[in-house]
Amino acid sequence: MMNAQTDSNGSPGNPPSGQVIVPRTMIDIPSQAIVSRILLKNASGSITLFGFDAGQELSEHTTPFEAMLQVLEGAAEVSIAGTWHTVGEGQAILMPAGVPHAVRAKQAFKMLLTMLRTA
Repeated sequence: MMNAQTDSNGSPGNPPSGQVIVPRTMIDIPSQAIVSRILLKNASGSITLFGFDAGQELSEHTTPFEAMLQVLEGAAEVSIAGTWHTVGEGQAILMPAGVPHAVRAKQAFKMLLTMLRTA
């Protein structure tokens, strides 16, 4: 497990550039909650780890970012424009900017969310 550090941008808790990381080991799945850890954030977007316990969800919302949700452990259910998809370990799904989406956990899971600001 990685100790809290300051990265090259001065952000506490982020891994320094050039260091090999194992994202799924950098976050735990909380009991009856959702937890997140920002790995990188700037004007162009962000990369964030999430841990969801079973039964937890992010309700439907939109963002101005193109996004890719990548499941690291377990499986997620992801709704994009009202259509639900199951995304398993090692799989990813792309979510377009401005389109309603939601995430729910039928089982506990960990994910990596990459968001990029659109022009």
